[in-house]
Amino acid sequence: MDARSLIAGILILAVLLAGCQPEERQTKVTAKGESPKILRMGLIPADDAEEMLRSYEPVKEYLSESLGIPVEIKVTSDYTAAIEAMRGKHIDLAWFGPFSYIIAANVAGAEAIVVGVRRADNKSDYRSIIVAREGSGITSLKDLKGKSFAFVDPASTSGNLIPRKMLLENNIDPDKDFSRTFFAGTHNSVEYAIANKKVDAGADSDNSFERMVAAGEIDPKVNIIIFKSDPIPGSPIAVRKDLPAAFKKKIQDALIKMDEQTILKVDGWGNIAGYDKVSDSKYDIIRETAKALGMDVTSPQAAK
Repeated sequence: MDARSLIAGILILAVLLAGCQPEERQTKVTAKGESPKILRMGLIPADDAEEMLRSYEPVKEYLSESLGIPVEIKVTSDYTAAIEAMRGKHIDLAWFGPFSYIIAANVAGAEAIVVGVRRADNKSDYRSIIVAREGSGITSLKDLKGKSFAFVDPASTSGNLIPRKMLLENNIDPDKDFSRTFFAGTHNSVEYAIANKKVDAGADSDNSFERMVAAGEIDPKVNIIIFKSDPIPGSPIAVRKDLPAAFKKKIQDALIKMDEQTILKVDGWGNIAGYDKVSDSKYDIIRETAKALGMDVTSPQAAK
């Protein structure tokens, strides 16, 4: 075989191999201005991954029907993984917390499009709470010094960013004044750790706390709220900013028009009645808080 034939054979083989790449690699990359053939939604873990996938099945079916394309839902291992997945274009849509959203906006091109509105008061904000175990001797923030404490995740708003702000404002240094601190990974895990005497106190959101109480997973007479934050902007659903504008609008419209019956089937979304439009500027207060605390929001490592 001469050199030209050999080169031609190599080129043909390369083309054939390129056509045999796994489906995920082919479908995650789209031409500029082209809508994805599959919509991939990422979820930050709040509960068991398999249970979350079952819970979100009605949303998956609704979005697939509304958008006219298949929808896949992936539960990421943590906040950082969700941000990295969007940056790598492995997911197109994600439900972030406010703090993880501003990191994702900086490093992954996330763009907030809707926020949930609660059925009880028609508001989208929520609160961070400090919870202590009954019998721990903790009835106020000043009693936390020398005790063990659980945060949720480094990129959690209600489970890390806002609790640190509250603690510092009350003369408690979260890096020095506890006997032990750790990141539990999920909101549920913080509450279970408190209930099972693995830790004296911890941070959570009022949404998560109320959901677990309603489900009978924790007892509010055992896991006792001792402090609440000021209102925090609600957790946004965000898309990749580089998706076609018309496709982003189609997703936004579908979420806003989602019927309450479908929403009610999803335990993880809390007591949500529907979704409203939201803009990136809504989360400037979170940016200001992170800056005041000296927290980096320009790298995926900020979520670790």
